[in-house]
Amino acid sequence: MKYFYGVLCILGFLLPYGAFMPWLLENGPDLPRLLAEAFAGEISAFAWLDVVVSAVVLTGFIFAEGQRLGMKFLWLPILSVFTVGVSLGLPLFLLLRELHVEKTSKTGAVSGKNVARI
Repeated sequence: MKYFYGVLCILGFLLPYGAFMPWLLENGPDLPRLLAEAFAGEISAFAWLDVVVSAVVLTGFIFAEGQRLGMKFLWLPILSVFTVGVSLGLPLFLLLRELHVEKTSKTGAVSGKNVARI
């Protein structure tokens, strides 16, 4: 799974930024224009609000699951959510979680807690 998550991290970065970079190069960091264009129609608002809710849910999940497992570097997928998007933040967190579970299953402990592998 770690290779699958790794590939999704790459795609989760390249695909959104591949679409965003031409707009950014043409318009510069014009936040008011970005927001106006992002919410230009009802379907755009639908898509963006779905992403915002997903980002909030993912951030809560990263905190809760990361603390439960005693994971380090939780700031990295959270930063990814807010600088790239859920498309990078989720696979990055799942990759870090997979690596953490793999490492702790070899040592036999997860921060003093017994955690069943799902």
